Amino acid sequence: MASNLCTIRPLARLKPFIRYQRCVKQRQHAYATLETIPSQARQPPPPQAAIVEKANHSMRRIALKPPPPAMYNKCPCPVETFEASQIATLDPLGSRTKLFSRSNPDAAKVGDILLVRTRSGDPFAGVCINIRRQGVDTAILLRGQLTRVGVEMWYKIYSPNVEGVEVVQRREKRARRARLYYMRKPKHDIGSVENIVRQYQKQKAALGSSDVKGRDANANKKKNNKRGRN
Repeated sequence: MASNLCTIRPLARLKPFIRYQRCVKQRQHAYATLETIPSQARQPPPPQAAIVEKANHSMRRIALKPPPPAMYNKCPCPVETFEASQIATLDPLGSRTKLFSRSNPDAAKVGDILLVRTRSGDPFAGVCINIRRQGVDTAILLRGQLTRVGVEMWYKIYSPNVEGVEVVQRREKRARRARLYYMRKPKHDIGSVENIVRQYQKQKAALGSSDVKGRDANANKKKNNKRGRN
């Protein structure tokens, strides 16, 4: 048994040595330089144009389409443009826009008494206690009285249901607040504005009748002058 072990051990030691020699030969073969390769086996490298041509020939050409035009170049501010188009459609004359514009010194302000005429109901008059400027959604909040009960109504000035907005009476002094919600209290509540609205309508009717009479008088004078000439 001892003799068999002595013969097996040298063979077992040779196996790692043989593996090591194989690894060395593989490394030497991998690290071979051009000097070890014969000159006949050397070939000049292909030119760059041939490489590019071969790559183009092997690649499949895909038809490329130009990118679509950017929307930013056509319409840099789409929301503002859309709102302007809507306002131009709903208010072609620009009278309502001018009435509530900040740059207009004669614009309606909080504290003024406004009269709103609608198509679906009776006109409503009240004190303007808030103006919400939001482009097409610009609205006003009016406070008045119906049957001795305080009533507040929101009206959108660009709504097709609103026929017109008139300033009945302006506030004597400029309001120091943007929202006059303190007028809801009994101490500061103005109450009913029917008398002020009736007086305004009478003055408006008187001015309209005087204008009509003046036009009729001018027309009669022209007719008489023509008859006298004839």
